[in-house]
Amino acid sequence: MTSTVKSSWSSMRHPRAAAVALAAVAALVAGCGSDSADNSDNPLAEEKADGNTVVVGSNNFAESILLADIYGEALKAKGIKVEYKPNIGSRETTYGLLKNGSITVLPEYNGSLLAYLDPKAEQKSIEAVGSAVKAKLDSKLTLLEPSPAEDKDSVSVNAETAKKYNLTASSTLDDLKGIAPEMVIGGSPEFQTRQQGLLGLKDVYGLEFKSFKALDAGGPLTTAALKKNTVQAADIFTTDPNIKKEKFVVLQDPKNLFGFANVTPLVYKSGLPEEGVAALNAVSAKLDTKTLLELDSQVQLENKDPLDVAKTWLKTAGLS
Repeated sequence: MTSTVKSSWSSMRHPRAAAVALAAVAALVAGCGSDSADNSDNPLAEEKADGNTVVVGSNNFAESILLADIYGEALKAKGIKVEYKPNIGSRETTYGLLKNGSITVLPEYNGSLLAYLDPKAEQKSIEAVGSAVKAKLDSKLTLLEPSPAEDKDSVSVNAETAKKYNLTASSTLDDLKGIAPEMVIGGSPEFQTRQQGLLGLKDVYGLEFKSFKALDAGGPLTTAALKKNTVQAADIFTTDPNIKKEKFVVLQDPKNLFGFANVTPLVYKSGLPEEGVAALNAVSAKLDTKTLLELDSQVQLENKDPLDVAKTWLKTAGLS
């Protein structure tokens, strides 16, 4: 989620740093090859691992890749064999791979997943969201314990736009009603068709923008477009360290369109042993929003290998 795509030798020589870089330019589905023995050549291959292997997948944005590494290394610390399928694509792709058992574990966001499964569902509490998700999930899947760490979608504007329309950190999406028709909004292609996207912005807030520009899932393309004023508003994840760096203004969401978004493991039940469930729940218990933002900053601003960041944090947290 940095403002430019990093392609230096120091980042590209690491499999997961390469995955983060690829996520920057793959707005839809991008594979990530690796010379590591526990990585699949094709993350979209619908191949089930052998019965003793847990397959950890991730969506196509930097934070998901980092979280997948945290989950995978936590499982390895308990003696569980792990295979990674990083940088697969959007939820529209990964959910199907979970249902057929091609993926065993995926980092998810509880409220965002609920909005995907049931766009009209209300999100009144973390507990209610969890129960609603489990009621809608395929019977072969389940959510584990949610973490305190939360990362929501948001509509954010750049400093130039904020100044032009007198928007501040206390401004809300309602404040865009008179000016949205003058603004180009950017985000992932899926943002255009999701309830937690343009559909909800119109239904809940009555917002219709001048146009939509398809970019990436809150990644470098979106950050760069917002910084350059190619778009005046964009879907930016709330743990993105570029918000502070680039002086973006996150608009408040008083009607809770974006709901809850606690980081939560989504698993293929029969593929994860009990010691794996315990390991991932232990990760959730230790992971809060402040920690997630710090880890994201190391990967996205300091160009550290997400696998190294994951291993260091797990050791510091007493989980490896």
